[in-house]
Amino acid sequence: MITNDAFLFGILALILGGVFYTSTSDNRFWKKFYGVVPVLLVCYFLPSLLNSFGLVDLEQSNLYFVASRYLLPASLVLLTLSIDFRRILALGPKALIMFVTGTVGVVIGGPIAILIFSVFDPASVGGEGPEAVWRAMTTLAGSWIGGGANQAAMKEIYGVGDQMFSVWVTIDVIIANIWVAGLLFMAARAKQIDRRAGADTRAIDDLKITVEAFQKKHAKIPQLKDLMILLAVAFGTTGLAHFAADTLSSTFQAIEGWETSNLASQFFWLVVLVTTAALAMSFTPVRRLEGVGASKVGSVFIYILVATIGLKMDVLAIFEYPRMFMVGTIWIAVHAGLLFAVRARIKAPIFYLAVGSQANIGGAASAPVVAAAFHPSLAPVGVLLAVLGYALGTYAALFTGTLMEMVAP
Repeated sequence: MITNDAFLFGILALILGGVFYTSTSDNRFWKKFYGVVPVLLVCYFLPSLLNSFGLVDLEQSNLYFVASRYLLPASLVLLTLSIDFRRILALGPKALIMFVTGTVGVVIGGPIAILIFSVFDPASVGGEGPEAVWRAMTTLAGSWIGGGANQAAMKEIYGVGDQMFSVWVTIDVIIANIWVAGLLFMAARAKQIDRRAGADTRAIDDLKITVEAFQKKHAKIPQLKDLMILLAVAFGTTGLAHFAADTLSSTFQAIEGWETSNLASQFFWLVVLVTTAALAMSFTPVRRLEGVGASKVGSVFIYILVATIGLKMDVLAIFEYPRMFMVGTIWIAVHAGLLFAVRARIKAPIFYLAVGSQANIGGAASAPVVAAAFHPSLAPVGVLLAVLGYALGTYAALFTGTLMEMVAP
């Protein structure tokens, strides 16, 4: 059992270094391997083995908290600095349509999964009292539409028992990460998929070209001064956002009836504030930090976050609750199926499907990761949609919970 975070972080660094070393190797085996398996997926999967085989004690580790609260906000600042906000708006309505479709898929997916299992195995989706399965499923709806704050809100609103809640947290982590793997697989083949579907990717390509042109224009070999200023902007903004987020969240926690809302969540305000600040700085000379590698440093932080997320995934837990995992699998299948159907109808790029889905299922922690898998300049699109998911999360999850209560055996 690894209980020393410094040692564990060293292992994660070695894993990430090894993945990037082999992914750029001229060795024929590695070229074939990474031609099939995306680098980002490997960075998720290898750390998960440490958890699956009981080598780490996540209750004693603060690595995910540090990565999600410090490195993630800093990476959002660095990845958003050079974005052309007008180009994001020019992506058009299809990105928003796919996001809303993803939300609808989650809302109807839960009740559909309950109806299917009610026919041949009512016990796996029914029950009474705090340990009723359908009650615990409302927390998954909160997580998959909004995020952790919405998940906690559903637990309190529906009085979900702690044991059943922990089961569905496990289901949430594993199924969400398996779905991410599928999205990353598609990201690596986005051009071929879009070509076959006849999707218009010109707005996305224009955004990439704009960012790349800006990078080339201002690129220079970074000096120590440049890197120190870069870190000052990233972590200075993060620190100020933490201070403001603490104040705002505690203010709403003190208001009766708002205790479990997103506005009472410190993480919600943290993401909103750093994203807003970075977008504001993108209109100033600060965006020239991209020339000394802002997005590259931000990507490093993102990959460290990915490795710590992987630590939370226990693939062997599937065998402990096979029927409930099947319920969750049907749920995500409805979500995915609806997305693919709407995408085919409006001929949306696969990027819109992937980010629209992750803005729901993964929130601010993974939506920018999936977006950046298509291109680093696209990460802010994932963040903006994830923030919208936070806004809708509690309301949509409450509606989903009402539907599931109506159909539960």
